[in-house]
Amino acid sequence: MCSGLRRIRTLILAAALVAASSGVPSVARDHDDARRAVEAGEIRPFADILNVVKRKLPGEVVGVKLEREAGAWMYELRVVDDHGRLFEIHVDARSGEVERTQER
Repeated sequence: MCSGLRRIRTLILAAALVAASSGVPSVARDHDDARRAVEAGEIRPFADILNVVKRKLPGEVVGVKLEREAGAWMYELRVVDDHGRLFEIHVDARSGEVERTQER
């Protein structure tokens, strides 16, 4: 596994997506929740999402969350582009469509 993918995987696991069960939006409690959602076909694997995001906004992924917004699972990525700008990208976890991108 290349070091970039290893680092992304580590970020995902480290971001472990911990949240209170009553919080809104709800966040996956751990990587097992995410794995189960992938296996159930509820969401696309993160590697697929990463490929979509890299084509739209090249840069370094510095943060990842998987959360449910309005009943739909969304990946939220923070990406620093080649000019040092920070972007927050929301991707529909089921379809892989980029829903919105916002510079921070």
